[in-house]
Amino acid sequence: MGKYCASLGVLKGPWDQVFAAFWQRYPNPYSKHVLTEDIVHREVTADHKLLSRRLLTKTNRMPRWAECFFPANVAHSVYIVEDSIVDPKNRTMTTFTWNINHVRLMAVEERCVYQVNPENSNWTEVKREAWVSSSLFGVSRAVQEFGLARFKSNVTKSTKGFEYVLARMQGEAPSKTLVETAKEATEKAKETALAATEKAKDLASKAATKKKQYV
Repeated sequence: MGKYCASLGVLKGPWDQVFAAFWQRYPNPYSKHVLTEDIVHREVTADHKLLSRRLLTKTNRMPRWAECFFPANVAHSVYIVEDSIVDPKNRTMTTFTWNINHVRLMAVEERCVYQVNPENSNWTEVKREAWVSSSLFGVSRAVQEFGLARFKSNVTKSTKGFEYVLARMQGEAPSKTLVETAKEATEKAKETALAATEKAKDLASKAATKKKQYV
């Protein structure tokens, strides 16, 4: 028996923009684990729904205890199939994703529904559901717990990536990533420390000069 997780979130953008941003998400500063994306099928149905299938390649660092289950000659990348159904009439987009390799170690299935937020028509509601399972005897529970924690972490990255793309589409400056913020803070601290050092040297020099005057 696998693990189940569900979450409800909000993207501060109208559904039309979120739909457009969905196809422009990669690359972004929060999706460095996404290596490739390819559309392998697309069609418009008789009732005007857009059906798409994409193949994505992702990589996620495994815990050390799980590395022993991967032979050295086996690629650690994960291949993901993503099916999506866009219904412009009802303004909904539903996506289904699942991995097609390493399924014995861990299989993750995800379903997302994007629809107009009932409380604010300028926002988009996102409902996510995930099912995590493992067939590894003896460690399946640990693998499932790890997979669930990783899924929750990726939900946060996905949301931030969406917000980053939406900000660009809306003509706003995207929020700085934690790395960028930390780098700026480090540079500012260096500048402050350098300025303080120069000031201390100047004061020491003046003090030495004044001392000589009294000798």
